[in-house]
Order: sequence, then C-alpha cells, then structure tokens
Amino acid sequence: MGAMTDPLEPMNRGIWVANRGILENVIHPSGRAWRAVVPEPARNSIKHFARNATYPGRVVNHMLQGRWDGAGDESVRFLTNTTAGVGGFFDVATRWDIPKSNADFAETFMHWGWRPQTYLMLPVFGPSDECHAVGLAGDRFADPLNHVDSLRYVTAVASFNYLSTTTSDLVRFIETSADSYEDGKLLWVHSATPGTPDMSLRGPLDLPTLETLGLAKIRLRDRDFPENGRRLHVRMDSTGRRVPFNCWMQKNPAPLVYINPGVGGHRMAMLILSIAEHLFENGYSVVTTSSAFHPEFMDNASTSHLPGYPPIDRADLMALFKTIDEKLESDYPNKLGERSMIGYSMGGFHALHLAATENQRGADSLRFSRYVAINPPVELSYGVKKLDQYALAPDAWPADERDSRIDNMFLKAVYIARNPPAPGEIIPFEATESKFLIGLSFRMVLRDMVFASQYRNNLGVLENPVSNWRRDAVYQEILGYRYEDYFVKMVVPYYAGRGVKMADFKREADLKTYSRALSANNKVRIITNANDFIHAPGDVRWMKNTLGSENVHVFSNGGHLGNLAQPETQAAILRALR
Repeated sequence: MGAMTDPLEPMNRGIWVANRGILENVIHPSGRAWRAVVPEPARNSIKHFARNATYPGRVVNHMLQGRWDGAGDESVRFLTNTTAGVGGFFDVATRWDIPKSNADFAETFMHWGWRPQTYLMLPVFGPSDECHAVGLAGDRFADPLNHVDSLRYVTAVASFNYLSTTTSDLVRFIETSADSYEDGKLLWVHSATPGTPDMSLRGPLDLPTLETLGLAKIRLRDRDFPENGRRLHVRMDSTGRRVPFNCWMQKNPAPLVYINPGVGGHRMAMLILSIAEHLFENGYSVVTTSSAFHPEFMDNASTSHLPGYPPIDRADLMALFKTIDEKLESDYPNKLGERSMIGYSMGGFHALHLAATENQRGADSLRFSRYVAINPPVELSYGVKKLDQYALAPDAWPADERDSRIDNMFLKAVYIARNPPAPGEIIPFEATESKFLIGLSFRMVLRDMVFASQYRNNLGVLENPVSNWRRDAVYQEILGYRYEDYFVKMVVPYYAGRGVKMADFKREADLKTYSRALSANNKVRIITNANDFIHAPGDVRWMKNTLGSENVHVFSNGGHLGNLAQPETQAAILRALR
C-alpha cells in the first residue's frame, strides 16, 4: 500500500460498512429518483453554480502554492461565469476556452511537504487520510456558502447532485469487488499520492499485454443498462444457499444466452456487462453469473471449499445454470428460445469442458445449442506459470530503482485513468510495467480467492489469522503466493482427501484430454487472438485441428480479451451464436 498504513483497519472497516449501507439504501435510490425528476441541464447548472461558489478556496490555494497563473485563470473564470454565466449557473468560461484548474487545501499541504501516512475512512465522505481530512475541513471553511445560514442547504444540494451522477458506478464497484474496502483503499492511496509521473519509456514494449490493458477502456453504450435488468436469486439444492444472478429479458420470445466470466469475474463487472448489452441489443435474452472463482459463487454455489478442480467447478456451474433455467421457465413461460453459453477466459475453459462432457450428463440436464469460448486457456498450468512470471516482472529492474519505478508506474496508471489516451495512441507502459499490472491484477484475484476459502474453511496453511475485520497482515501474506503455491499447498492436498490424484489434475486441466469429444461436438465455437499470452505454442493450431478452422475465429492482435469491445470481435460473437 505504499508509504500509507492502516493501523485503524477494524474501525475503518466498521465505518465503511455504515457508509456502504447509506450509499446503497439511501443515496443511490434517491439519486436515481433525482436524475429522473431533475433534467440533466438543471443538474449541470447546479454543478456549475457550486463550483463557481467555491472560487475563494481555489484561488487562495493557488496563491499558497505560488501558482499565480492558476489563480489568474480561476479569477477570470469566476468573473466570467458570475456575470455572463448568470451567477455561475452556466459555464460560459469553458465555452470561451478559459483554462480551468483545481486546487484545495490537501494539495497545498502536500505541496508544502506533508506526506499522508495513515489511511482513514471518514463517515459519509469515505476514503481519506490525515492530510486530506484536515484539508477537507479547510475546504469546508473556505466555502462561503457555509457561512450564510440561509444558504447552507445549497452546499448539501450541490453535494447530493454530484453524488447522484456517480452512485451507480460506485454501487457497481462495491457489488463486483470481493473486498470493496481494500480495493477502494488501494485506489485512494495511489490517486492521493502527490507528484507528476515520468511518462517516458525506458524499455521495449510488449504488445500482447499492452493490448490487454485496453480492457480498462470498455464502456457501456447505455449507462443505465445494468439497472434495466433484474437481479434475482435461486436456492441451490446442493448447498442450501441463495445465489444471485442478473438477467435482461426480451419482451417477445427470444433465444437465451448464459454468460460466465473469467477467474474472479463478477456477474455485474464491466466486461461481462458489455457482452450482455451487445447481445441484448441484438435480440437475445441474457443471464450473467459470477465466476466459480469469485467469493460470491464460492460461498453460495460451490460444493467444495476450494475452486480449481475442473470436474467439480463445471458440475457446480451446470447445477446453477439448470436451477436458473427452471426459475426463468416459471417466471417467463413461453418466452425462452434456444439456450447458448458464452464463457470468456477461464469461463471459456469451463464452456469447453461442459461441451466435451455434454453426453456424460443426464437426460434432464440443461442442453445448449451453442458453446462459445472467448480467449480460453487450453493448458491451465501454462497460463498459471505465465501469470506468476508477470507478477514478478519488476525483479528485472535494478534493486535500488525497483520501488521508485513501481511507484512511478502507479502514478502513470492514475494519470492515464484521468487523461485517457486518444484512440490509436499507445499507452505509455514499457513491457515490464504492462506485464506487472496484469500479473498484479490476477494476484489480487488470487488474494480474494484464498482469503474467501480460508475464512470459510481454514486449512491451517496461512501463518496469519484469517480475520474479517483485520485483513492487512494476511493479505500481505497471500499476495506473496503464486498460483502454483495455491494449487500445491491448498488445492491438491484438499482434493487428495477426496480421492483426487495429481494425475487427475493434470488430465482435467488440459483441454487436449477432450480432443475427441470436442471434435465430435459440432456446437462448439472459439474466438481468440493469435498473440494471447495464456496460449502455449501450438494451442491455436490444436483448436483449429480439433474443431475445424471454420469454427475457430482467430484475430491477429488483442492480447488476452483486449479487443473484446471492438466491433469486429462483437460481430464474431454474433456469428458464433448464429
């Protein structure tokens, strides 16, 4: 977490639980009502007025930092918007190309040398630290609206107006994250770090991992699409627990597609939603479920304590699909057409596993008219080793430079998130940086998997206590684990007690085991990229030889899922289904 520590973690987590309740149960529903009642031009005017009114705090902080150009620009903007903009309700200054620059007291304190040390979770206001908490108090004091009793409500209205435009994204972030407190802390620490990143490239590029980072640019065409569907639950006979899923149903009878994500993927994550939106727009009803490796699935739908043995995972997935299908048949009689399944990454591996074992399932099993696998791994051990290597990519840097270069990499990531590159522009990450970002993201998925499994059934492998309220130490321990460690130290010993041998793992973790069954199933389609780093040499050739070249669509570039939002890839998905 960089130089910032979290000694107050139990208290912070308690405040976060309260904040989350307020956000999900009060601010979010009232914010949706506000957006429905107040037209967007009026909401924008409130936003402009609020920013114009807080001009004194900005100009003071610009001067305290010696940024006289910023102070001058903000003064001109204030005069322009107050007069021509009718009291600030219209942002005329932006239309006249007058520069905008923000400044607050926390920024001033850091300019003077204050470096935040302690992470804080503030009631209502959310993530912070001691520097930003004091700065927030200064900003509130500098807001002239807070010194006029009759106008104090304006600040509250302006704050609520701002939140109303962001609550949907915040609630989805909370819902999809296995530990929204920890992920929010990580984002805060790196976004609150002062400094300007060095954007220069000090090494060669790695196109497959750079293209994979393009996933971060995926956006929905309709921001309200997630809320236009339904969140439902089914009770699993196998576990006795309720499992949530999401669905978007066409008004008229339509084919139904089940979408299952990759390792750690959630049913409402941006990637799976982008596929669902595309299919729904093209006449399909859609169901999304969480990955067998996501804590939501592990806690409610998994019949084992540890995911990772394909026959168990695929059986649990199929049981969930069948239970959902029975509910939808009951809720939407005569509305469901042919069923298909789409899985991407590890979800694609499971789709191929299900296709290969289709004839082994009972006659009452759910049948799919098409199995579509997008960027599936073929040999799990190869993909796991590659991800473990990427997580250790910074070891290639000199030891005395490593920490500073990692910090700069995170600064670059924050800067790029705030200033997205133009279409076609190369994201300025060298090979070591892009590999590490991907390796780290998968390592964090592993962290959540291991913690969820050990909180549910502690095998005694971890040295630190598995506490729900104080996770920092055990998280640091788990982040030192490789995927190989997870399998060797936890998964293999656990399943050995259930009679599964190492030879069984090796056989089931390689799709080549099912070459004959996949070749005989004419309902299987694969969409992948030639430069996907989870493919071993020869994997794409095996796909074509097994399924036939006409059933395997290979793009030359895209890395791992990096081109999923491209029109060509979306068109290929529709062709695969049809």
